[in-house]
Amino acid sequence: MVMKKSKSTESRRLFIRNTAMAAGGFFIVPRHVLGRGFVAPSDKLVVAGIGAGGKGGDDISHFYKSGKAEIGFLCDVDDRQSVDSRKAFPKAKYYKDFREMLSKEGKSIDAVSVSTPDHTHAVAAMAAMQLNKHVYVQKPLTHDIYEARMLTQAAHRYKVVTQMGNQGSSGDGVRMLQDWYRAGTIGDVHTIYCYTDRPIWPQGVGRPGNSSPIPPELDFDLWLGTAPKRDYFEGMLPFNWRGWWDYGTGALGDMACHIMAPAFAVLDLGYPQSAECSVATKYIENWNKDYYPESGPIASHITLNFKGKKGKPDVELHWMDGGIQPTRPVELGANEIMGDGGNGVIFMGTKGKMMAGTYGVNPQLLPTSKTNQVKVPQTIARVKDGEDGHYAAWVEASIAGYGSDKAKNLSSHFDIAGPLTESVLMGNLAIRSYDIRHPKGTDDFTYPGRNIKLLWDGPNMKITNFEEANQFVRRQYRDGWSLGV
Repeated sequence: MVMKKSKSTESRRLFIRNTAMAAGGFFIVPRHVLGRGFVAPSDKLVVAGIGAGGKGGDDISHFYKSGKAEIGFLCDVDDRQSVDSRKAFPKAKYYKDFREMLSKEGKSIDAVSVSTPDHTHAVAAMAAMQLNKHVYVQKPLTHDIYEARMLTQAAHRYKVVTQMGNQGSSGDGVRMLQDWYRAGTIGDVHTIYCYTDRPIWPQGVGRPGNSSPIPPELDFDLWLGTAPKRDYFEGMLPFNWRGWWDYGTGALGDMACHIMAPAFAVLDLGYPQSAECSVATKYIENWNKDYYPESGPIASHITLNFKGKKGKPDVELHWMDGGIQPTRPVELGANEIMGDGGNGVIFMGTKGKMMAGTYGVNPQLLPTSKTNQVKVPQTIARVKDGEDGHYAAWVEASIAGYGSDKAKNLSSHFDIAGPLTESVLMGNLAIRSYDIRHPKGTDDFTYPGRNIKLLWDGPNMKITNFEEANQFVRRQYRDGWSLGV
């Protein structure tokens, strides 16, 4: 039997057709046109990519692969970086300035992916959120702690679906670690070691004395964004900016959101209570002459302390980079690989230990022979397609909308990603405070505060025992740039 179309159904069909025609044949009718509760005729999310090359290009391709997203707009300050994405999505309108794109095209955009250098994550994401656009933001969520807190709060204020780009948090490995811990397999965790072989870019170096010609395809002033006005030098882009505090967040920012994420998922750590660090300079014998505070160290060891919850013991988390690694657990065989070799996380419990590689992959109990012997119930639902599903899950949650079960179940929405990022950046705050305590040219090894531990008031975002360190909690933006809160 053929059902007769109602007047309301026919009217909506005509409205959709006429709206599409009025848009000059644009291939997507934006979801906002249809109002809350309706899905665009294509049943796809219109995504704008801020940062169209490198990791940004990879993110965009993953959204498209989900089958439920259309790449409607691309934005990049460097035409060289955007070449492949513009070829892959020739119908996507291209901009250099994300502010112009959002201003002109905001009504046609459903969601925004931000994959720029760290120092512009927050301003780009906040601008999109203030237009009620769902956002996917690459790790680390932000460059400084204040920005992370503001984005976390804004997600609820503007009622948008959020996700950070630490895709391993959606992997089966992290969930296996959670299941083991919930089953009491290793008892109560008291110590965690996280380590990486990064940096694989220059750190602990001085800024070049001479500037270089700016490539014609690059709008360097736009690239600088919130950062101080400085000369361009060859080799800064597209990768090595990570080692400079003006733009990047060093080895911690690059890898800790991947490697520390399992610790936060397993233990729900929250804000650290304190942080301390030691760092390696380029030439240890000339540390007072060759330490460059504008650049991150070549290696560091950071200790974060967290208050135990629900009667559990306090947790001491160690972060090591630059190739520094913890002592191998005695339960690990002499020829067995720890983590994935260069990177990993180790949980030390009162009844046992467990470890995993980057992104939480290849989780194992120690000794490793226990891994396949111990059977525990699955308490955490797996994400379809794991790490690849991290992208699709955000697309589907954005279509479902803020407050939906799909949005609440995302692996790295900002209620999760925000505190994780703040803890990561707390480590950088300790590193940068080290520069204050060890000013260049100081030869006195009894210099006051050398081994100071920074005490952190998480709710109020404040170091309580070393006021000078608070300058790194919230940096000053260059004139003309604002977070808008």
